[in-house]
Amino acid sequence: MGGVLVHVPGAKGDVTTPMELGPGDAARFGRGAPGRPVEIVVDDPSVPRLAGEIRVCDDHWQLSNFNELHSFVVENPEGAGEYFRVAPRRMGAPVPFEFARILLPSRAGPLSLLVYAPDHVYCDTPPHPSMPGGATLMAFPLDDTSTYFLVLVALCEPRLRDMCTFALPTTRQVAERLRDHPDHHDITETGINFHINYLARHKLRVRHQDNDGVRMDGRREAVVSLALRFGLVRENHLSLLPPRTPSRTRTP
Repeated sequence: MGGVLVHVPGAKGDVTTPMELGPGDAARFGRGAPGRPVEIVVDDPSVPRLAGEIRVCDDHWQLSNFNELHSFVVENPEGAGEYFRVAPRRMGAPVPFEFARILLPSRAGPLSLLVYAPDHVYCDTPPHPSMPGGATLMAFPLDDTSTYFLVLVALCEPRLRDMCTFALPTTRQVAERLRDHPDHHDITETGINFHINYLARHKLRVRHQDNDGVRMDGRREAVVSLALRFGLVRENHLSLLPPRTPSRTRTP
C-alpha cells in the first residue's frame, strides 16, 4: 500500500501539516516527555505522555493503545456510524477504514487524529467466475429504482448525514420529504407504511418485536439498522432524494 497521512487538529480547530508514513513506518503519539519524544504531539493534560502508536504495514495500518485505563474509539467518518474500540494495552489492532478518526478521551471532550489510508484494493472479476451447481441467490434483492428503496433511503438519511443521530424520521416526515420528488407528489403516510412493511417482511426479512404501539417504530428501526449495517444504503444513494428545503433539514 502507499503512504498513510496523519492529520492532527490544531488548538483552534485548524489542521496542522500532515505526517506521511510509508510501509514499515511507525509514529507514536501523546504528550511526550523530556528524553521521550513522540512523533505526534497531542498537547492535552488528559492524554498520557505515551498514548499510542500508528504503524503502517504492507496492506493496512495498525493502532496500539498504551493507555492503562481508557479505550480509543476509531470511527469511519464516511460510514453510517461504523466504529470500534481499541482496549487499553491492546497492541497492533488492524484498522479497516480508508479514512479513520481516532478519538482520544479528554476532560475537554474527545480529541481526534485523522488518518487517511490508500484506497482498498478490489479484484476486477470474481475469483471463481464459473462454479458448478445452482446459481447463488441474492440475500437482499433490492431495486434502487423502486419507491420502496426511495422510502428506505429517506429513513436512513439522518444517520447517513450524521452518524450520531439516533432518532428516525416518522412516517409523516418521510412522506413530506418525498412529496418534493417529481414522481411522488401524492405519496401518503399509508403508502409509506406499506413500503416499510414490504421492506421488513419481503425484501430485508428483518426480525423485530411487534409490541403494543411500537410496531411501526420497531420496523423502521429494524430496516434502517440492517440496511446501514450491510451497506445496502450508502451516501451516494442520497442523490436519489429531492433537494432538502430549509424547513426539512432538521433531524427529527
